[in-house]
Amino acid sequence: MKIYVGNLPYELTEQELRQEFETFGEVTSVNIIKDKYSGRSRGFGFVEMASVSQGRAAITGLNGKALKDQTLNVNAARPRSESGGGRSYGDRRGGWSSGGRQRRY
Repeated sequence: MKIYVGNLPYELTEQELRQEFETFGEVTSVNIIKDKYSGRSRGFGFVEMASVSQGRAAITGLNGKALKDQTLNVNAARPRSESGGGRSYGDRRGGWSSGGRQRRY
């Protein structure tokens, strides 16, 4: 089960995040999202648990928990299409589109 973790302390490492989740079961992957230019944490990431039951236990146990003076926001990750993310630039007509809205410059 893939889990979204928001409001992460910027100095938190992937190993520290893994340790928080390992108390609820087997962690298969941890990925803190970083700014591509500065390399600094963007304050959120994803953790993948081996089973749905372990993932649900982690969500219940960690959502709202204080970690290094930050209150974690933990819930099931949603596919990008559901979250409204993703942008496309430079459509065939020469305009720019973002999230379904078309802009012409």
